[in-house]
Amino acid sequence: MSKPKLLFFTGAGISAESGLQTFRDSKDGLWNNFKIEDVCTPSAWEKNPSLVLDFYNQRRKQCKEAKPNLAHELIAKLEVHYDVTVVTQNVDNLHERAGSTKVIHLHGELMKVRSTIDNSLIYIREDDIVLGDLCERQSQLRPHIVWFGEGLDNDLLDNSIKEAMTCAVCVVVGTSLQVYPANSLPDFVPFGSQMIVIDPMINKMDFDEKRDIQFINKKAVDGMQMVYDSFSNLE
Repeated sequence: MSKPKLLFFTGAGISAESGLQTFRDSKDGLWNNFKIEDVCTPSAWEKNPSLVLDFYNQRRKQCKEAKPNLAHELIAKLEVHYDVTVVTQNVDNLHERAGSTKVIHLHGELMKVRSTIDNSLIYIREDDIVLGDLCERQSQLRPHIVWFGEGLDNDLLDNSIKEAMTCAVCVVVGTSLQVYPANSLPDFVPFGSQMIVIDPMINKMDFDEKRDIQFINKKAVDGMQMVYDSFSNLE
């Protein structure tokens, strides 16, 4: 008998409770003095690649120091009884480190780099990247990140949509659903499937009024504890 399919769609809010802050809601933090257009766009890379590399080197160090929190761990634990897929907007690896085995990173991965002339040349890299670090085709390595102004990987997006279309339950946690096209993913969840939204700022989120949604007005850890407990009671 196959396991019920659970889809978790996660964003910055789930990693914020591990100390990884974001551009959108951080007044303090590692990159408080940076502007998005200076470090997270193709034009920033063309203008000052050293600054961009340094920015992501710092983020990589912070990611390595952070630890998965209870929300990450509870999602991973549900794999015992459910077929769990995580589609995340986050570039950290906290879901994997918590034990999740099926994770789709829509916006790239901080612990990977890729060639600047061949997007298929992707390498695991946990150390700093500097100018002069080259791929096997002798082009500069860059962060394996989808910058503002760049498109998502079509295969990853298609796979995410397929997961949404076939899930029995979709749990949206830690994302304000403001970034397109990732924010369209919940629209592909069948109306007959259960949808749960965990976010302390639910009043700022847009959903189809015809859809039956369970809203949990809490941060990721507390909300995921409620979800985990309710799923555990059904086992």
